[in-house]
Amino acid sequence: MKLHRILALVNRHLMLYKRSPQRMMEIVYWPLLDLLVWGFITMYLARYKEGLPAFVTFFLGALILWDILFRAQQGICISFLEEIWSRNLLNLFVSPLRTGEFLASTMLVSIIKVIGAAIMTIGLAYLLYSFNLFMIGLSLVPFVINLIVTGWAIGIFTTAIILRYGQEAEVMAWGLAFLFQPVSAVFYPVSVLPPFMQVIANGIPAAHVFEGMRAVIETKGFPLNELIWAAGLNVIYLACAILFFNGMFRIVKVKGLLVRVGE
Repeated sequence: MKLHRILALVNRHLMLYKRSPQRMMEIVYWPLLDLLVWGFITMYLARYKEGLPAFVTFFLGALILWDILFRAQQGICISFLEEIWSRNLLNLFVSPLRTGEFLASTMLVSIIKVIGAAIMTIGLAYLLYSFNLFMIGLSLVPFVINLIVTGWAIGIFTTAIILRYGQEAEVMAWGLAFLFQPVSAVFYPVSVLPPFMQVIANGIPAAHVFEGMRAVIETKGFPLNELIWAAGLNVIYLACAILFFNGMFRIVKVKGLLVRVGE
């Protein structure tokens, strides 16, 4: 074994991090998110030393709903990446296919994936933990729809970034959605967050969805205010994501980058 060859290969991998900031996600991004999410969960649990009300319903329900958002986002991104990996992207966009038609198809794919994943997770939650998500009631349906739309907005934005910056940005397909998790109050209420993060959370549609879920479980009522906020924010974010995608697509065409996506 020669030390200089070992060090040369180490230097080769370290140079990748210097040239591609996206690779820093595995060093900084994921540990930071884990610290934030589990730190706030710990603070939430510490408030209930006598016992957390509806513990199983809160956490399993939140886990299933978060998976719906994540699968909706993944349905958009992975459909796009499949075209890159098969080197079919250029073929698609030299055809009469419009960008709106492409996005609509990925949205439909994401719905199919969400339904499949939801059936599996809901079924396993019932078999393994005797947890029935449907006992929460139909009040959750409009909130679930809002989670899917939030996932679409994140997915379209991520796809636009990958389209513009190519293969180096592919890591964002798996990581960007989790950027919203600490301020989406998935496993704990918004009130647990520091004041400045509460302001951010109030501008995140998913935070209103999860606050609404907890309100449904605790009061059996229908938190209309949270639903209105989630829907209103989703309209804005989805519209901005689509405009952003169209803008990135125009830049890619003007600069001739489409043929190099995935190279």
